[in-house]
Amino acid sequence: MSQAMIGVIGGSGLYGMHDLTDVEEVRLHTPYGDPSDAYIIGTLAGQRVAFLPRHGRGHVLSPTEVPAQANIYGFKQLGVQYLISVSAVGSLREDYAPGQIVIPDQIFDRTKGIRPFTFYGAGVVVHIQFDPPFCPELSRRLYAAAQQSGATVHRGGTYVCMEGPQFSTLAESEENRRRGHALIGMTALPEAKLAREAEIAYAMLAMVTDYDVWHPDHDSVTVEAVVGVLRQNAERSQQVLRAAVQEIGDGFDSPAHHALATAIITDRSRIPASTRARVELLLGQYLV
Repeated sequence: MSQAMIGVIGGSGLYGMHDLTDVEEVRLHTPYGDPSDAYIIGTLAGQRVAFLPRHGRGHVLSPTEVPAQANIYGFKQLGVQYLISVSAVGSLREDYAPGQIVIPDQIFDRTKGIRPFTFYGAGVVVHIQFDPPFCPELSRRLYAAAQQSGATVHRGGTYVCMEGPQFSTLAESEENRRRGHALIGMTALPEAKLAREAEIAYAMLAMVTDYDVWHPDHDSVTVEAVVGVLRQNAERSQQVLRAAVQEIGDGFDSPAHHALATAIITDRSRIPASTRARVELLLGQYLV
């Protein structure tokens, strides 16, 4: 199977990477179902990169329907160690304006618990350390790459993940601001948790499209308005990704790469054979 060290999962507006060369398309099947689409693997800045459109080509999957388990497992099958999430977000801060980029450092969960959020269970209990939820070193390199692109970029802030697919009410938006959150989106969870469970370093390139619904001088968020900004953001995100791949270079060690070393609490002898087979790719080295 083709391999790639770096993965990119594209959100709304980023459905492909036109700078990839030596491209091949790989369609995978996983114990957790099929990923959102085929993975596009190619060379970028001297590195093999695997790209996946989070919502599928044509944007056919809602945030709740995105098969995050299969998506992350597929990246693991391809050998990905560093995963960059490109995500369209709403801003909850005046100074994080539409068209700008944010590299967040925290997540707050407001999903409804209806999305599968772990690879484990069924006889194996795993408690990973999830803070910080974004790899600091990968985030630092993403920030440097965004600066190189000439974009206005901010580092830090909490991304609050809502269920969707509806946008926020004014009351919800104001409460999220009162809590001090900086960004709002619909897809970082359970994606970030699953990446950590797969020992993949994960960071987000958050592309601001709107001011949610709270800003008195801006209209409420609409698909039409978001799409207009997405077109501008898509080209800028491609520039940042090329620089980010160069920043990652031959790789670096992340705490995420060892997240499972002390996380398995279950007596190995009590893990069912069927569960062992399902999680072998993820836990195999720790179950010997």
